[in-house]
Order: sequence, then structure tokens, then C-alpha cells
Amino acid sequence: MKLTWLNEAEPRPRRVAVGEFDGVHLGHREVIRGSDTVLTFEPHPRTVVSPDTAPKLLTSLAVKADLVASLGVEELVVVPFDREFAALGARQFVDRVLVERLGATCVSVGENFRFGHGAAGDTDLLAGDERFQTRVAPLVETAGEVVSSSHIRGLVLAGDVERAGRFLGDPFQLRGEVVHGDERGRELGYPTANLVPDDALVYPGHGVYAGRTGEGVPAAINVGVRPTFATGRGVLIEAYLLDWDGDLYGSELRLDFLRRLRGERRFERVEDLVEQMRRDVEEARAAAGAFGAATVSPP
Repeated sequence: MKLTWLNEAEPRPRRVAVGEFDGVHLGHREVIRGSDTVLTFEPHPRTVVSPDTAPKLLTSLAVKADLVASLGVEELVVVPFDREFAALGARQFVDRVLVERLGATCVSVGENFRFGHGAAGDTDLLAGDERFQTRVAPLVETAGEVVSSSHIRGLVLAGDVERAGRFLGDPFQLRGEVVHGDERGRELGYPTANLVPDDALVYPGHGVYAGRTGEGVPAAINVGVRPTFATGRGVLIEAYLLDWDGDLYGSELRLDFLRRLRGERRFERVEDLVEQMRRDVEEARAAAGAFGAATVSPP
């Protein structure tokens, strides 16, 4: 898939899906269905228009691009969203961006999509424009609940990654560079690959999770500050990769969160912690197997 910034996009006939698409969840996938181009915004518009209410996001631009590419989209066009763009009126957005720059022949949006300065544009404005066909995708429900980025963020923060994954259509994932910790896990017999969470992104609530790497290696993942030891660190994401050994320092690691196993606990004795870690690893192994056979290869 080609990633293009808006000012570099060459006019051509396009079937364009428009939206922020944070998480690229099941509802977004319905909006994108049948489109060859996705138009999105970076950063999230609320970080510019109303920074005090801007949410932490489910996906970085890089992860969003990979998820969009997996849907068979040919091109992701990114709007560099700033105050100047925020001042663009709804009709100006249609004329300058959708028609003149992108050459849209079909525009696909969700039923609650609003756009332009003051969010003055809506689906009726798009549908009334005869220069392109307008497709309005209805909200998607799963298990009687509307699928939305805000709801999924809440599920992830609460640690309910299994339900979040059902709404996303894929397991919730985090990516980051593997950094050095204090090697406490190695001393206990469970060496971990450590990631520092990005402050701009949502991460699961403190606890222990079953997961796997992007290549399918099962993992027991701890999110928290390790209360048994007084390390003075902030939040760290520690992944013990099952049946795998190697040096990942400095490389990017993708972690898929499959299921929450337990909350974060403080243990009076290190021996009790080690025993609990052993149980966590076995539960993580079973959970990863339940989510499908892993193709074990280096992360």
C-alpha cells in the first residue's frame, strides 16, 4: 500500500473512505469496504481543535497504515491536520480535497461523520453533491453494543483486551523498541523484553496478560510498576517470550494482547512471585493456543 501526504497526492479517480479510523475497528472496516483509498488525519483533529479533550489513541499512524493495508486498500492519504486545515469550511473540504486533489468518484463515510470548520459538514452535504457517489455506512454492533473507538479505549484501559479484540477485529496491539530494564526477570528465571509505553497511546491497565508477538510467539506480558520491588520506575511493559531465546534490544517488538490473566499484586516473598510467574506462563501458553496455533519464529 502506498502512503501519501495530501499535498503529494496526484489527482486520479478514487473511491475514498474518509475518517480518523483510530484502531481500524469493525465499524471502520465497514466504512472502508469497497474503497481503494483511505483519507485520514494526523495528528488526531481534537489535538488541534480541543487539546484538553483529545483522547489517547489506539493506534499510531504506522500501525493504522499496516491495518488499513491488510484490508486491501491501495493508498492511504494523510492530511497533516493543523489550525489552517481546521479552519477549512465543509464545502471547501469537499471542493479542494475530495474533488480537486483526490478526484473522488465515490466517498464512503460512517453515519455519524462530521467535517469542516465547526463540524458543519455532514452526510447530507456529501449526498447532495452530484460530482461523486456517497456511501454512508451504518454503525456496527457486536453483542448488542455499538463498536466505537472510545468504547474500545475504555475496554483496553480496564484490561478487557479480549472484548476489545472482538470489537477491533484483531487483538489489541502495541509496538515499541525493546529497551534495557533492571534485568530482574532474568534473575528470577524469566527474562523479559521491555517496552516503555508511548504517552500518546492507550495501553492495558496494570496486570498480567496472555499475548503473542507479531510473528506468533506466545508471551506472558506484565503491565505495571512491579510492586514487589521498589525500582522507582514508571510503567513498563514486560514480555516473557515462551520457548524463545535471543537478543531483541534496540529492535521493534509487536505485542498482541489476547486475554487478561490477573491483576497486579505485591508478594511478600520472592519465591511466591516466582511460583505465580510459573502459573502465569502456563496460562499464557494455554490462552495463546486457544487463539490459534502460533507460527513460532524470531520476533
